[in-house]
Amino acid sequence: MDNSFDQDHTIRLEETKDHRAVETLVREAFWNVYRPGCSEHLVLHVLRDDPAFVPSLDFVMEQDGRIIGQNIFVRTVIRADDGRDIPVLTMGPICIDPALQRTGLGKRLLDASLDAAAQQGFGAVLFEGNIAFYGKSGFTYASRFGIRYHDLPEDADASFFLCKELIPGYLDGITGVYLTPKGYYVDDAAVDAFDRAFPPKVKRKLPGQIF
Repeated sequence: MDNSFDQDHTIRLEETKDHRAVETLVREAFWNVYRPGCSEHLVLHVLRDDPAFVPSLDFVMEQDGRIIGQNIFVRTVIRADDGRDIPVLTMGPICIDPALQRTGLGKRLLDASLDAAAQQGFGAVLFEGNIAFYGKSGFTYASRFGIRYHDLPEDADASFFLCKELIPGYLDGITGVYLTPKGYYVDDAAVDAFDRAFPPKVKRKLPGQIF
C-alpha cells in the first residue's frame, strides 16, 4: 500500500529497517497513558513474530520522510456459541506522534488501514478502544453483534469492546466469545528488560490510568 493523502503524509507498509523507529514512536505515544510507563512497544515487537500477525496490514504513516504513525492487525477468532470459530481481526497498537495528535491524522491512518483490510477480504475487526474516536470510523459496541469479551463477567461494563464489520452482514446470526491473541499479553519483567534498550523515561502514576 502506498497511499498519499497530500504532499506531506504517506501511508505505506512497515519495513524491517523501520522497526526500532516505530517501537520508539509507540513508546512515546503510550508512555504513562494507561499505566506508569507502557508495554505497547514490546507488544508490537512480539507480535511481528506471531503467526497471527498480518504483514500485509502493517502500516506506517510518514511526514517528510519521518515516521509519525503506525497501525497493525492480527488474526483471531470469535468462539461462536454453535461451536464454530469465526475468523476476525483485532487491531493495534495504533498511534500518532503525540505532537501531531488531534489533527485528523489518526483518523486518516485508521480509515486507510480499515479500507485495506476490507480489500483483502477480512470480515470484521474487534478490539478495545474509545467509542468517541473509533465510532467516527464505523465502530460500534461489540455487544450489539452478540459478541462477548472473554473473561468478562456478564454484568460488567463492556463499552470498551468495539466491532466494525468490513463485510456487511459478516456477523449476522453469530453470537459468541472473542479471544484476544496471546501475543498481546506480556509480563512486567519482560517489559522492563526490553525497555532498557531505549532512552530512560520517568514512569508516573497519573489520573485516568487503568493499570
